[in-house]
Amino acid sequence: MSAEAGIKARFLRMAIINGVCVLAAIAAVIGALVSGQDWLFAVFGLALAAGFAAQIWFIAAFRRAKEGV
Repeated sequence: MSAEAGIKARFLRMAIINGVCVLAAIAAVIGALVSGQDWLFAVFGLALAAGFAAQIWFIAAFRRAKEGV
């Protein structure tokens, strides 16, 4: 697998993870506001953190591929 194909595969994984995290975050906020369940705000925060972690994971891999490591 070439470096470019590897980056494309990681980008696709990151995009899917971010999509799932966005949907989970939206559902958690709506659920928290509608039902008054405060613990859903923690789910919202975890979904945001997971989305950011996926982006950092992708950027780190992209940077390594550019350096040729």
